[in-house]
Amino acid sequence: MMRRRKKRNENVKRYCHFCVHNVEVIDYKDWSLLRRFTSSYGKIVPRRRSGVCAKHQKVVAAAIKRARIVALLPFVVR
Repeated sequence: MMRRRKKRNENVKRYCHFCVHNVEVIDYKDWSLLRRFTSSYGKIVPRRRSGVCAKHQKVVAAAIKRARIVALLPFVVR
């Protein structure tokens, strides 16, 4: 017997957090916001999981990298 795969929620429409809330500047010093976009291991969460648009994903990734260098966010958790 072949198993059937569960379909993911392909029809669920996600909206960019930053576009909806009209966030102009994503600051690397706001570590609590950036923490939302990192996994439990400290990795940057991809767009398909976070629901952020491409424009803001690039800015978020750069801000997370800066926050890591300044030691506001960890490079590796475990």
